[in-house]
Amino acid sequence: MEKKTITIDNKLISYKTEGAGLPVVLLHGFGEDGTVWENQAAYLRRNYQVIIPDIPGSGDSELTADVSMEGIADTVQLILDEEELDSVVLIGHSMGGYATMAFVEKYPHLLDGFGLFHSTAAADTEAKKETRRKGIAFIEKNGARAFLETTIPNLFSDTTKEQNPGLIPSFTESLPHFSKAALKAYYEAMIARPEHIDLFSKTELPVLFIIGEKDNVISFEDILKQASMPRISHINVLHQSGHMGMLEEPAAANAAIEAFLMSLK
Repeated sequence: MEKKTITIDNKLISYKTEGAGLPVVLLHGFGEDGTVWENQAAYLRRNYQVIIPDIPGSGDSELTADVSMEGIADTVQLILDEEELDSVVLIGHSMGGYATMAFVEKYPHLLDGFGLFHSTAAADTEAKKETRRKGIAFIEKNGARAFLETTIPNLFSDTTKEQNPGLIPSFTESLPHFSKAALKAYYEAMIARPEHIDLFSKTELPVLFIIGEKDNVISFEDILKQASMPRISHINVLHQSGHMGMLEEPAAANAAIEAFLMSLK
């Protein structure tokens, strides 16, 4: 993939692009960078233009002053400007899905469709906010790496742990360096994000839902309720996956994304 950069407030923002055809942006989540999508990029680049940003503060992108969900959406919009794209399909994983919903709110005219990959349009509950605040305290005391190493195993299903025990340590080892400031800023932004569930009943855009049946982060039942709301909804359940289906069941994830993209042609 070709690596490119844009500049936001004198900070370099990195993204990669490859392929030709209907453009699709894959937006990674918290504690990841764009490399989490390598399986999907290798598969989709045959028929689509794949664009994979590193969110500010992740991977090769420098941390900017605004990593709110709206700020990340603005970053994606600037990448589209740089690529001279009038519209794309935007699919976000976890926190990337939260930013996707902010993009739907701000820039619906730039979308052919959008998707939530193990994500939700709901705001944090008070209990979730408190959990994130405890996470911020842990990061401040113990550092970013220790926090990620502690939390990553909970993102994978028991099935994955039993059938592919090497995946979790391999993924953990591959993680880029994160600053404490970046992880704390992401958590603060997720705590502050608004609810966007109402967008599902308003949008005329097709919506993709990829749901992990064994996801410990996103409620299976809650996201199924959200998935029933859009007029055009594509619902895919990864039955063996927790929160990392692009790694746990890459073939099924690829097929779900491709089927959605084909429906838009």
